[in-house]
Amino acid sequence: MKKVSYRSQISSLFGIFLVGSLLLSNNLSAQDEAAATDAAATETAATEGAGDPVKGKQLFNQNCAACHALDRKMTGPALANVETRLAEQEGLDKEWLYSWIKNSAGMISSGDAYANKIYAEYNQAAMTAFPTLSNADIDNILAYTAAPPPAPVQAAATTAAVPGAAAPSSGITNEVILGALVLVFALLVMMLILVNNTLRRIAEANGVVVEKAKAEKRMPIWMAFAKNQFLVLVSVIFLLLASAYYAYGWMMQIGVDQGYQPIQPIHYSHKIHAGDNKIECKYCHSSARVSKHSGIPSLNVCMNCHKSIYEYKGNPEGPSAEDLANGYTNEFYTAEIKKLYKAVGWNEEEQRYTGESKPVEWVRIHNLPDLAYFNHSQHVSVAGIECQTCHGPVEEMEIMYQYAPLTMGWCINCHRETNVNLEDNAYYEKIHKALSEKYGVENLTAAQLGGLECGKCHY
Repeated sequence: MKKVSYRSQISSLFGIFLVGSLLLSNNLSAQDEAAATDAAATETAATEGAGDPVKGKQLFNQNCAACHALDRKMTGPALANVETRLAEQEGLDKEWLYSWIKNSAGMISSGDAYANKIYAEYNQAAMTAFPTLSNADIDNILAYTAAPPPAPVQAAATTAAVPGAAAPSSGITNEVILGALVLVFALLVMMLILVNNTLRRIAEANGVVVEKAKAEKRMPIWMAFAKNQFLVLVSVIFLLLASAYYAYGWMMQIGVDQGYQPIQPIHYSHKIHAGDNKIECKYCHSSARVSKHSGIPSLNVCMNCHKSIYEYKGNPEGPSAEDLANGYTNEFYTAEIKKLYKAVGWNEEEQRYTGESKPVEWVRIHNLPDLAYFNHSQHVSVAGIECQTCHGPVEEMEIMYQYAPLTMGWCINCHRETNVNLEDNAYYEKIHKALSEKYGVENLTAAQLGGLECGKCHY
């Protein structure tokens, strides 16, 4: 038999490749440790001074943030470096600040010049007295107002989330792994080609001739199908039934707007308001308790909070990669707050309304046909139904959309499955007792109480 040469170079190359891959897996963590050391040193340096800015930030947010900001006027003046500014510009020491914070009204009535100047400048808005704050607490607050602003977290988050940006952490990158996989695939292909050629040489050496089988000429499939009348009949019936099924499904979706998610003129994130900040739904949609409609909140309701909240600072860890991919940065949300100010005619600098308001043309999402009657107060106040039952997980929605189909069948199923809540509800006690005996059940559903009568929703 003729000998066939065996090539061992492939095995050598494959071994070299594995050794190189193992070497690439080693990484250096010294840079990360050095960065952590620098951050700790910076934090230690920031806490120098008489007060503790970390405790001061907590006290500031609890007592001062409703009326004051560090870098701009609100109901009261900006407080960044307030101790230094008063000492340099007005010649007032820390003792004056102690007295003012603990009893501002007493200083005004005593005739203090600067106290009366501030009182008149800010429309004679009385500052809340804080007699319970100790001098040490006030020192902590002053240390917070004097501390340099922290570096923005968003830049780091953006760098990590943007594709192609240099990653701060070390290690094997995705490009190296992908390149290694491509190289392994190429080596496997080469090995298969060499094996195929080797087997062909062995076959030729043994006198084996490899020939391709000649295909027999057969009747085309479509012609054989056309000549079979039974298959044609079954196929036609199947196509007719399938067409009727899909036509029925399409017609049943007419007027059903489930998933409808329009873009509003001012971006309002239910995820931030109802989710992160835990704002009760009925704080904004207050008429849902007593009216047929849940109502569109007045912009004055928004301004109850946004007189003080003039920018969005987000979570301490910064925006998520998903938010950044969708453009939901802190600057984006702050720009939407500015749209609110423009609509209500709010002057940020002077902290007053200009009278030049502009209505916001909100796009309606949930819209029942005129032939159907639905009363929010009956479901919210009487039945105690949660808003999420019909509107879905609103606290997770960045952009509001229609969660449920709101069809007649959907409402009927809810009436059949929902038991009537009798707790603290004397209105239903008598009728519930009579109907429970009639149907032989302990708990009545809305359907058994008449919730399937046509006149309940159509009259």
